[in-house]
Amino acid sequence: MRAIRIEKHGGPEVMRWTELPDPTPGPGEALVRVGAAGVNYMDVGARAEGGPGWAAPAVLGVEGTGRVTALGEGARDLAVGDRVAWFYHPGSYAELLAVPVDSLVKVPDGISDETAAAVMMQGLTASHLSTETYPIRPGDTAVVHAAAGGVGRLLTQMIGARGGRVIGLVSREEKAPMAKEAGADHVLVHSGGGFEEQIRELTGGQGAHVVYDGGGAGTFRSSQLSLRPHGVHAYYGPFMGVPTLRPTDLPNSILLTYPVVHHHVPTREALLRRTGEVFDLILAGRLVPRVTGRYPLADAARAHADLESRRTTGKLLLLP
Repeated sequence: MRAIRIEKHGGPEVMRWTELPDPTPGPGEALVRVGAAGVNYMDVGARAEGGPGWAAPAVLGVEGTGRVTALGEGARDLAVGDRVAWFYHPGSYAELLAVPVDSLVKVPDGISDETAAAVMMQGLTASHLSTETYPIRPGDTAVVHAAAGGVGRLLTQMIGARGGRVIGLVSREEKAPMAKEAGADHVLVHSGGGFEEQIRELTGGQGAHVVYDGGGAGTFRSSQLSLRPHGVHAYYGPFMGVPTLRPTDLPNSILLTYPVVHHHVPTREALLRRTGEVFDLILAGRLVPRVTGRYPLADAARAHADLESRRTTGKLLLLP
């Protein structure tokens, strides 16, 4: 099989289209032929800097969809030919992947491979952010960073489905219509901080109930100044920079939380429940992922370069 592998950390140029031995499913695993792999900022961080579980050499990627081609000993609840998706399994930028069956979910009829791949990481992240990190209630005002992006677009739709009001932030004027299409009630164009006064004007001087901030260190302070007392700053942008602060730097008695990927679906039960909720929203037409970039798997470096340029919106997929 072929896969996208790095031998060292660095820019997109370190990504190599590499021939590797076909994997063999071990006990409790399924061999999956990958149909679509998702591209995430997490992948950019893993490529550029590494981190826990991402020492080079490594095959990049953590999510995707595909079809089961073989089962290892003791693998249950799946059959050869089933369409499946996974939330987090390192090495997903590949033609074949051996995945524990407990990490796989069946893709319902009526949902395409591309749609399923577009909502595994980003959709389950958005679901966790809007239902557990800060459970949106009818009438709540939420600020969503990168509201035209992959997580931001899905998060905007989920907040609206729960009766919340969204103030979306986008980095470029041309992205504003996409955030509005996703359901944002107001859209502000900012490439960094300095938006807090506009948020306060839009909330009658009170501030937002929650800011979902994947914008990185440059937006950290303004996000906090946009909140009302006891508002929640959900900071999920560690690969965009991690600021340092003292507890006394926090304004207005706000609450700061740092949701991490393994808390989105910590158990098999949570994976099934949360993917079921997301798939149901898609089938009901209340959640519409927007795939805006499709690249051959061999061109993964170009997908990374496009994502880092901030020119992209929606979801980018790699197609083996």
